[in-house]
Amino acid sequence: MNILESLQQFLSSTGILSITWQQIVMILISCVLLYLAIVKKYEPLLLLPIAFGMLLTNLPMGGIYHPEFFQLQPDGSPMVPFSQLVKKGGLLDFLYLGVKFGIYPPLIFMGVGAMTDFGPLIANPKSILLGAAAQIGVFVTFIGSLLLGFTVFEACSIGIIGGADGPTAIFVTKTLAPHLLSAIAVAAYSYMALIPIIQPPIMKALTTKKERQIVMEQLRPVSKTEKIVFPIIVSIVVCLILPDATPLLGMLMLGNLMRETGVVERLSKTIQNEFMNIITICLGVSVGATATAENFLSLGTIYIIFLGLIAFAISTAGGVLFGKLMCKLTGGKVNPLIGSAGVSAVPMAARVSQVVGQKENPKNFLLMHAMGPNVAGVIGSAVAAGVFLSMFAGKV
Repeated sequence: MNILESLQQFLSSTGILSITWQQIVMILISCVLLYLAIVKKYEPLLLLPIAFGMLLTNLPMGGIYHPEFFQLQPDGSPMVPFSQLVKKGGLLDFLYLGVKFGIYPPLIFMGVGAMTDFGPLIANPKSILLGAAAQIGVFVTFIGSLLLGFTVFEACSIGIIGGADGPTAIFVTKTLAPHLLSAIAVAAYSYMALIPIIQPPIMKALTTKKERQIVMEQLRPVSKTEKIVFPIIVSIVVCLILPDATPLLGMLMLGNLMRETGVVERLSKTIQNEFMNIITICLGVSVGATATAENFLSLGTIYIIFLGLIAFAISTAGGVLFGKLMCKLTGGKVNPLIGSAGVSAVPMAARVSQVVGQKENPKNFLLMHAMGPNVAGVIGSAVAAGVFLSMFAGKV
């Protein structure tokens, strides 16, 4: 074999000659997302691994992820036997099983529960109405997606973006519309990262300066007993009504119960830190791996990005408008800005309420008041997911 033949053999073993223009576009998109995560710090904990998973899966001949292993035939059976996945699967094929089997999102919820104080919601139970009102974008966008020609399963997955909860969106999509997983995940986490940019104009457009300046009364103290009983009661009541919400809501409440009891402090700290970090990495990289050129570069993805923005905007508006109603009914005791925190992005949405309110009135401290609807939004997004899954999961 001469030098020329050796060089040709080497080149044929690389991915340079086999890369397509679609893969080049996806690599560029992944680099843009990496820029947003690293430089702009937009939701970097998940956007960075998602973007890098997208980068890896679009590098040809890497063998790190094989979409065909997870495709189904019309009768619902796997297109490729599971034994082939075991023999020939790449790293991200095995990590993706945690998404495919619905493992990662509930575990993320357990971490969120362990890191979140439910006290503001318990102290002001009325704020759960704001969390419910902020889910309106989910159902409005569900209807809009149907009108645009998406199937009912795809419409559920697109609508859930309005809840501003990435794990919930992934949990619904992996069951109802797995082929849309990458587009749904990128849209959900992108809009969560852009909360400080998207929400304030909507909040200011729907409220008056006087309303934004309202100073709310300090919340009552919440006893330890209340904090312990709350997750137990919510789990029993909601999971009896919506069994399909049990994986998400149950893990959320388990994490919070570990936090509040104080008897498993070591477990609580592990869930909040090392465990949460590991699951976040596995979830992000494996979801990013589904963003192959064939799945992502389509007109449907553009629709999903657009509809996701509409869903998020409507959810924000729904929370603020219901906050205005509560303001009127209470004689001006509720600042409508806290309604925008009814979306599920904890605690970023609550911080935005605080920032916007304090700009209007430096003496205004809305953070703890906004945490009530913010926590309610987490519960609300899980409930919305349970509704969709209970109605349509059995028909997939």
